[in-house]
Amino acid sequence: MNHQDPDRHAVDDRSNPRESPGQGAPRRGTAGEDLRRTGAAVIDSLGRYLDDSLRGAERVVPLRPMAEIAADLRARELIRSGGLGEGLGAWVESYLAATTRLHHPGSMAHQVGVPAPLSALGELVQGVTNNPMAIFEMGPGAAALEMTVIEWMLQRAGWHAPRWPGDASAPGSRSAGVLTHGGSLANLTALLAARAAAAPEAWESGGLTDLVVVAPPSSHYSVARAASILGLGARAVVAAPVDAREQILPDRLPGVCAGVRARGARVMAVVANACATATGLYDRLDEIARCCEEGGYWCHVDGAHGATALLSPRHRDRMKGVERASSLVWDAHKMLRAPCLCAAVLLRDERWFDAAFHEDASYLFYGSQSEGFDFIHRTVECTKSGLGLRALAALALEGERAIADYYEDRCALAARAAALIRARPGFEVPFEPASNIVCFRWTAADNDGQVAIRDALLRGGTHHLSSAEIGGTRYLRLSLMAPATTDETIADVLDRVERLAAAGLARA
Repeated sequence: MNHQDPDRHAVDDRSNPRESPGQGAPRRGTAGEDLRRTGAAVIDSLGRYLDDSLRGAERVVPLRPMAEIAADLRARELIRSGGLGEGLGAWVESYLAATTRLHHPGSMAHQVGVPAPLSALGELVQGVTNNPMAIFEMGPGAAALEMTVIEWMLQRAGWHAPRWPGDASAPGSRSAGVLTHGGSLANLTALLAARAAAAPEAWESGGLTDLVVVAPPSSHYSVARAASILGLGARAVVAAPVDAREQILPDRLPGVCAGVRARGARVMAVVANACATATGLYDRLDEIARCCEEGGYWCHVDGAHGATALLSPRHRDRMKGVERASSLVWDAHKMLRAPCLCAAVLLRDERWFDAAFHEDASYLFYGSQSEGFDFIHRTVECTKSGLGLRALAALALEGERAIADYYEDRCALAARAAALIRARPGFEVPFEPASNIVCFRWTAADNDGQVAIRDALLRGGTHHLSSAEIGGTRYLRLSLMAPATTDETIADVLDRVERLAAAGLARA
């Protein structure tokens, strides 16, 4: 006899079947029951993972062949047959064993935020609700949080507050912004606004060949990529004059821009670093912004990593002049400790957003509303995650003062690390850190030798460093993001480099 399933009206979630009362056959629980039961096992695994990472108890990067990892995770089998929910807790343990541990004290390679652990619960909320909030009606809560985060960022940059729904103040009296998935997309969006300001006809006609972006060689690769995507071509990126550290020389910038005009082209934007990805050094924003004002150029500040200095009484001067810029990129998933990805595009004048995007979709735009705001008019994305929740979850746990303390602490560690390195014979530090990034090298090794040192440390499993080339010379590079990284961690790195040198690996 077939018994009627009492949960037949529940969502058909096949994960984690449970025993039905009085029967040996499994029956499905409600979606909520399954989430609570299975989620508890996943959270338990993540808690152990976090504790082990903070202690440095496991390899910081578990390097294995990709195909071997996929086989261990039964990826092909699960795609064909399903059933992951039945053993999700154990499967997550296998997955975690194949992840890079950003909370590990030896994680010092890349500028990826180390999220405050509880902020990850915001990701769970977004994953369940799945509100693509570029359209207000698809995520009112997420849209309200995004506007609040944007308002806070604009105020910290010294700009006007954004226009909230119902605000009838005059156009142009407000600043504006949007959160997007990463600094590369943020730089593209800012330069799209710059293109609209320089050539309003570009959206319709395209084919512009006379627009130029002036940027230092140290600018993020996404700047040149954006120029190509916008139809200008990578050759439209003209090198700004820089010193040996690849910082812009503001007094020579007018000459470069005059040279652009002399050959019949137009400066669409000047890009400044705050700070440069490779070196952590800041361009002199105040002088660059003044040059742009005098020449009538768009001034874009790529502050993806370093704009968090705005929160710090000790380091705020690094950002002096940003209030005069036209646009600013500020990644929350770096020094604001939000989970990936969450980057802000901020414009000093809201009208520049209005000119940047044009869209026509009858299934989305068919009336006005007073309750909310559709961010889709400011972003490349239509299905946009609830990034306001992502950023707010990180900020609201302890508040902006705690974020400022974290930023200052990591910068202070970088200064101490530079001193420790410089005090050791055989090591070189090319310049004082201006942020939480430190470049150094073993002087007995050539450029290839620096890479060999880095690779050997990575294979050792205890330290994850990166490397960067500055003025033709390659350096080892520390990006000090993890709160667990200490002076002892730095000393251990230096000890290991010395042992590698003694073994002959790090010789030129």
